[in-house]
Amino acid sequence: MDLASDRYRRGIDVLQRLSGESIEQVTNKVAEIAPDFARMTIEFPFGDLYSRGAIDLRTREVAAISALAALGRIPQLRVHVMAALNLGVSKAEVVELLMQISIYAGFPPALNALAECHDLLVEEPGSDVCEDDPVACSARRR
Repeated sequence: MDLASDRYRRGIDVLQRLSGESIEQVTNKVAEIAPDFARMTIEFPFGDLYSRGAIDLRTREVAAISALAALGRIPQLRVHVMAALNLGVSKAEVVELLMQISIYAGFPPALNALAECHDLLVEEPGSDVCEDDPVACSARRR
């Protein structure tokens, strides 16, 4: 097996763990017009960096959410918020992360990120956030 194939396979494995489903649909549009670039976007960030062992995928997603929100990269932010939720990061934790970036990136990026991810972060009717997430419960009582 050549190195490029190994990197690509590792990247696909990571992406499937993040999304919980096949990633081909995401890369197909780019692959139609720039196949080498589509391959690179899987190999380098996910096959090389995300697959390293020093920190776990949850921590990597927290870092990605913070950076993407601060930079205002909303489409990618939404993808990584969904990945974080799939990995067990709570909605309340993501909201806190997005509030935290206001200190370093300013209020506009934090507000934009919260507004653009609203549909991903709103609690479903009937869900008992207090039972599942004490942080969200205490925030709700303030």
